[in-house]
Amino acid sequence: MAEPVRVRRLTDQEGQKLQQVVRRGSTSSVRYRRAMMLLASAGGNRVPVIAQLVQAHEDTVRDVIHAFNEKGLACLDPRWAGGRPRRLKSDDEDFVIQTATTRPVKLGQPFTRWSLRKLVAYLRTVHGRMIRIGREALRCLLARRGVTFQRTKTWKESPDPERETKLDRIEHVLDRFPDRVFAFDEFGPLGIRTTGGSCWAEQTRPDRLPATYHRTHGVRYFHGCYSVGDDRLQGVNRRKKGAGNTLAALKSIRAARPDGAPVYVILDNLSAHKGADIRRWAKKNRVELCFTPTYASWANAIEAHFGPLRQFTLANSHHPNHTVQTRALHAYLRWRNDNARHRDVLAAERKERARIRSEKGIRWGGRPLTIAA
Repeated sequence: MAEPVRVRRLTDQEGQKLQQVVRRGSTSSVRYRRAMMLLASAGGNRVPVIAQLVQAHEDTVRDVIHAFNEKGLACLDPRWAGGRPRRLKSDDEDFVIQTATTRPVKLGQPFTRWSLRKLVAYLRTVHGRMIRIGREALRCLLARRGVTFQRTKTWKESPDPERETKLDRIEHVLDRFPDRVFAFDEFGPLGIRTTGGSCWAEQTRPDRLPATYHRTHGVRYFHGCYSVGDDRLQGVNRRKKGAGNTLAALKSIRAARPDGAPVYVILDNLSAHKGADIRRWAKKNRVELCFTPTYASWANAIEAHFGPLRQFTLANSHHPNHTVQTRALHAYLRWRNDNARHRDVLAAERKERARIRSEKGIRWGGRPLTIAA
């Protein structure tokens, strides 16, 4: 059986960028859908699940994953344009782009950023490689290669000393025991307010939603659980995050697999997820808590499924109260689970994985693994 197609391990910057595109949406539907494919794959979702999630062909998902593994985030913006032959050689263009994206101070220049005029002048004086290019041609080249003038941003590197160990463990349980892996996380706060979104409408006549100024309903937090093997997303709204709500969710997860074999739960490092009572209960009930590294919540499989949940239930909405908002969330979850992958496909995959483990003599939960008819 061939190895499943999956993205390589993301860097912190790549994971945070993909999360940003999926959470905030994008003006480009191609960029948004490709980011969702990559984030879902990084979270351990398999190609058929991702194809169903973004409503694309499985071959398209595989092509995007292979493109990312080859050239990184540049695959979010495919180059589907023609044009006349370029006058600069390919290696010259690469050198121009490399220079433009390098801080001038590192090249011995007394300023912190390039302007087109300064960059043109510098390229003409590089020792051993003189490139003559006009400002307009340079601007077009930078735009064609996706280099634009932007504000500087900051990011958080994961300081977790066990980053690689945690990621290895998450990948291990996703590959070996997908039917017993659950992803848990919260998002919010969810307030009662008009939320902008997008819709199909006559040109220049979008739907209008009333604005609200007085927020008297408080907030809620959505506690979600995604079953990797069953491709099912469940959740409930709570007034606040807390260890009690986390423990209740873990007990529900344990009840979903009452056979006593180990259960694996992927979750982030929120303090409400790892209290002494939770760890004690998890150890007693054979529930392994697989924590994502610090600042690397993109490794949680549920993250990719939160994007559509926001887009189709919260964006472009005007809920009068939390009861109506919760009903809308649950209605979407029912629709989403009813339209997930066909159950026969899931059963066939589970049977095939069980057969492979049985041939290799792998034991599960202390007992030899058997294949259900």
